[in-house]
Amino acid sequence: METKIPEAIRRNRVSRFVKIFSVLCLLALWIPNALADAASELASFSVFDKADLAELAKGEPKVAHGPPMSGRYISAQSCFVVAGVPARVSEALRQWSPARHSELKVLIHSDLPSSPSAANFSRLSSAPDNSAVRSLVSATQKLSPDLQISKEEEKRFAAVASVTGGGMPGPIAAAWADVLSARARAGRSAQPPYDRTGQSVRPSEELNALLRANDKIRGRFSGVLEGKGEQFWELLTADEQGVLTLGASYRRSGANGTFQAADALYYASGGYYVGLTLYQMWPVDIGGKPSTLVWRGDLISSATVAGLHGIERVASESSMMRDISRSVSAFKRDTGGGR
Repeated sequence: METKIPEAIRRNRVSRFVKIFSVLCLLALWIPNALADAASELASFSVFDKADLAELAKGEPKVAHGPPMSGRYISAQSCFVVAGVPARVSEALRQWSPARHSELKVLIHSDLPSSPSAANFSRLSSAPDNSAVRSLVSATQKLSPDLQISKEEEKRFAAVASVTGGGMPGPIAAAWADVLSARARAGRSAQPPYDRTGQSVRPSEELNALLRANDKIRGRFSGVLEGKGEQFWELLTADEQGVLTLGASYRRSGANGTFQAADALYYASGGYYVGLTLYQMWPVDIGGKPSTLVWRGDLISSATVAGLHGIERVASESSMMRDISRSVSAFKRDTGGGR
């Protein structure tokens, strides 16, 4: 005997099937549209007119010269794809330490509390005994004109001229710890100028100038550096010289699952005045897996590039681009972002 399905149940089944089919159709349309929207938005403000997201997910980051800049400013841009949604990638960026990779030449990377003290820089006394650290120690003892400190800070180094010892001797480490902790407490916007040698360079003005240099980037990242941020410090190697730097990290969520982040290097003992790294992150689907398209913009203010023109300026940016490629590749490996 044939069993008849009640009309109400039959209609309900048909209705559910239609809804599921509609959702699948919308999803099939959304995935390529989402990829296209992210790529189009990337092209709207960056130097990357086209981006093959599937290829980026498989390979190395795409790195290029930024728009032409004059004076002491240079820039570079990159884009890459990482596994995971933007919220996860943003958090991974916040926690990532470049000091894990010797090729990145960051000797020490350490987070700072909201109100730092000299004790937070105790790792300076165990800095490696290498040529970069010795160059910083020598510049400190001689009070080199390349040393970026204020007239007031100069007094802290008066008693260390004849100190000896491997790596960074204790008295020199203590003097730098005092300088760095005071500047970290002042924060990004209230940094004392580099004025010991007669000229006056104000780090906060240099950071603002970097943001103003590109209208599209300034508009997109307006307000991203609000507040004090999450602070950190580093001992790194720049042009074979040891450099102490203070930085702050910022991040904020946007519409449709997007994220923005920024690392502002607002103090450097030498090598460059300030540095700024900006990130824009979009959610994309690569091979059925949640992923993130990342645009990264690096901008630096440095006295050493002020007099460079033509091929010399291009060479300086190319060196910067190689460093960025190494950094991004290391980050992808550490976070499982490679495919």
